[in-house]
Amino acid sequence: MIKPTLLVLAAGMGSRYGSLKQMDGVGPNGEAIIDYSVYDAIRAGFGKVVFVIRHSFAEDFKEVFNAERFGHRIEVEYVYQELDYLPEGFTLPAERVKPWGTNHAVMMAADVIKEPFAAINADDFYGRNSYEVIAGFLSELEGQEGRYCMVGYEVSKTLSENGTVSRGVCTVDAEGNLTSMVERTQIERVNGTILFHDGGADEPLAENTPVSMNFFGFTPDYFRHSESFFKEFLSENIDNLKSEFYIPRMVNKVINDGTATMKVLSTRADWFGVTYKEDKPQLVAKIEELIEAGVYPRNLWE
Repeated sequence: MIKPTLLVLAAGMGSRYGSLKQMDGVGPNGEAIIDYSVYDAIRAGFGKVVFVIRHSFAEDFKEVFNAERFGHRIEVEYVYQELDYLPEGFTLPAERVKPWGTNHAVMMAADVIKEPFAAINADDFYGRNSYEVIAGFLSELEGQEGRYCMVGYEVSKTLSENGTVSRGVCTVDAEGNLTSMVERTQIERVNGTILFHDGGADEPLAENTPVSMNFFGFTPDYFRHSESFFKEFLSENIDNLKSEFYIPRMVNKVINDGTATMKVLSTRADWFGVTYKEDKPQLVAKIEELIEAGVYPRNLWE
């Protein structure tokens, strides 16, 4: 069985945290969400972690998140996402300041990832079981192409008590494969029922509706397909200064074209994130519960 790679999308961290050394800790010894993600990946059998970052904060980032921090238990590499990293024939508009999006970030790792890999957000806590189920799927794919996967979370496990959230709501066929992913905004629980507000109308969602939290698994051919479609995207959107090349857009493309299938994997884990600043105490408390239950050691890297 092959050891998959974990790709951590962290190029947006500089703007959120400023100096990374002062990044908010969520663990008892100041551990960041990234620490728990890497720890879970190591336990699940991942062999390498690749961080997508930017040159503007690379020195600070590497000083914090490196192989020594992780006890040399996993190989660590870094790649860079910059606005002007575009295919030949395309020029960055002078007014462009917005990043090109999550799938552009994924594409930056094409030269260093040659095995099945999982892509995650740096600031989402996905839970131990999610890494186990995606590693189990990816480890069986050596030499295969077009068999992708994602961890589907029950929407009820991804809500915030402090406001509405946006989620990629998934439709799944009888074989457990994704057929569509639609971004729904302003999802919240109202009087015990989960609703999303669509054009002013309140539409209900079942408690166990699978949603994407950007935890995807791919084989390396995904880079090739992304490069091709990104050129199409740029041809149509290069002058739209707010356009972004998101992973769900690319996923829907390959599924609709029949280029690939995407298995939706179930997980027992809850997702946690800090959508609102008021969400942080809940995340800190949840990690403490997991430590008390023996899921994580109190000193993560000792």
